[in-house]
Amino acid sequence: MHFSPQSRVWIYQANRQLTEAELPRLQAALDNFVQTWTAHNNQLKAKAEIRYNRFLILIVDEAQAGASGCSIDKSVRFMEQLEQQFGISLFDRFNLAYRKGDEILSVPRHDFEELIKQGIITKDTIVFNNLVQNVAELETKWEVPFKESWHIQLFASLV
Repeated sequence: MHFSPQSRVWIYQANRQLTEAELPRLQAALDNFVQTWTAHNNQLKAKAEIRYNRFLILIVDEAQAGASGCSIDKSVRFMEQLEQQFGISLFDRFNLAYRKGDEILSVPRHDFEELIKQGIITKDTIVFNNLVQNVAELETKWEVPFKESWHIQLFASLV
């Protein structure tokens, strides 16, 4: 199924790496959700994926039917259910993810600040911009150097 570059994207970042045992159960739950996801009784053209065993991504191609406030609320309630079911946190915007070699790590804002002070996170460290809005941005602006991300504004006095 092809999705337009302008398809809307929502990224939910888990506060920990998901286990190999959790991944198939999570993907099955996500697939089931997007197959039944509607807006004003119209089926949404949607898909869900898990990237790096940490990011749950919902994508909706709005050419067919647009995501409404109600449908977005449904997705938020669904994600809250996943939090409970899997013992993860998906809504902490200040749990910041970054790359360390081949590994994806996440830490609370305070710890991120400490890592900058220690020189572990530099201007060139790859961070994840979970605020991207569409598939085009997901492919080009999601994984970016710290110096090119919104994160830099939070920590400008440190770098």
